[in-house]
Amino acid sequence: MKIEFVASAGAAEILAVMVHEGRSLAGTGSALDAAASGALTRAMTNSRFTGAANSNLTVAAPAGVDANSVLLVGAGAADKFDDLAVETAAAAAYHASKLSGAEVLTIDAAHLSAEQAARVGFAVRLAAYRFVKYLTKQKADKIPSVTTVRIVTSDVAAAEAAFGPLSAVADAVLFSRDLVAEPANILYPAEFARRVKALEALGAKVEILGEAEMEKLGMNTLLAVGVGSERESQLAVIQWNGGKEGEAPIAFVGKGVCFDTGGISLKPADGMEEMKWDMGGAAAVAGLMHALAGRKAKVNVVGVLGLVENMPDGKAQRPGDVVVSMSGQTVEVLNTDAEGRLVLADALWYTQERFKPKFMIDLATLTGAMIISLGLEYAGVFSNDDDVANGILAAGPKVGENVWRMPIPAQYERHIDSPIADVKNTGNGRAGGSITAALFLQRFTNGTPWAHIDIAPTAWVKDSRNPTVPDGAVGWGVRLLDRMVADKYEA
Repeated sequence: MKIEFVASAGAAEILAVMVHEGRSLAGTGSALDAAASGALTRAMTNSRFTGAANSNLTVAAPAGVDANSVLLVGAGAADKFDDLAVETAAAAAYHASKLSGAEVLTIDAAHLSAEQAARVGFAVRLAAYRFVKYLTKQKADKIPSVTTVRIVTSDVAAAEAAFGPLSAVADAVLFSRDLVAEPANILYPAEFARRVKALEALGAKVEILGEAEMEKLGMNTLLAVGVGSERESQLAVIQWNGGKEGEAPIAFVGKGVCFDTGGISLKPADGMEEMKWDMGGAAAVAGLMHALAGRKAKVNVVGVLGLVENMPDGKAQRPGDVVVSMSGQTVEVLNTDAEGRLVLADALWYTQERFKPKFMIDLATLTGAMIISLGLEYAGVFSNDDDVANGILAAGPKVGENVWRMPIPAQYERHIDSPIADVKNTGNGRAGGSITAALFLQRFTNGTPWAHIDIAPTAWVKDSRNPTVPDGAVGWGVRLLDRMVADKYEA
């Protein structure tokens, strides 16, 4: 998708104009309506289009307007037209025109600030994402024709400057989506690590630890998850040093189970194909590091990804096994399908021990119980530190990634106490499953300020109502954490 910023629309194939609720034409809409002798107003009056968000109405070849068609795009209430509303309107304009046969879509943003005009381009980049690399046959009328979007702005230079960092974030979200969308026979731990290694081109430092290195470190809970797979487990360590030299970093840790059969505690066959996206947490952290390096963020950050495949081979760990973690704590494995917390246990301990970060945030598609608790549009946040949690909660509404803080009460600790080891990897039955999972992780933070984000509800979507988010891989968490870092932690 080519994004251009221009000072005037000129002759346009499709000219998109924003309309607020109450059929109030925004930007150059009134002037265009006058030039067309009121054709735009008549079209709205004779339809159900009112300017509601995520709606549109096409007016073909209005006389007096130098455009093949004018696309009226609902922008919602004028007094609530914030950055997310701009994104919704821009993405809706793209979706309404993408199959039209036109190659160029022009969007009128001359009435917006340069920063909001840049956000129009950002939204279009997110909206235009398609994962089609394995489709060898596509019907011509299903392939988007729009390849260029021109954005009319009153300050081209300022819009282009504002678009730079936003485009870097868009690159990162698309990178994360690609990781999550890939099938597991293509994206296994070593291939995931190889793609992460490419972040060195942006200036990040990337180390990949294999099983031999992790074994020397005593990362036995992580290794136990992957022992039944023919694919070697990996630990990817990504560093971006854009802040003050020697300043302690902030740290993000991602669960990267590239495919999860459940191991010996085998999952039901129905829906198991979806477990290719059980590495959504690692994809989010990788995407975040891509964003920070891409926009040259002024902060020191480390990302650690535990990359494994959970398979039921004859060598696989069994329910009832006891494993010694890197921390020295022993873990009784009651259910091999509660594997993500085993990966994160060693990854969290490694991160705090090696990097001494200011805080750690882990992301994981950890529990189905989180979906039961919050549905499919909120991720759960668990934290031992109010400041870290509040940074996440403040960023969520700004980027449209919903989060809700959950409790981690000390009285629930008894549910993960084991009679033969220091801790067991599941609670007592299904009650409070997301909470006991978070409490398990907390035992491997060594008192470091920490938050856990359970993204099981949000990493993958089947019926997206957000025009910037496709069905399938969301890249959820990249924008959330990039915004949190930008607002709260950059120098």
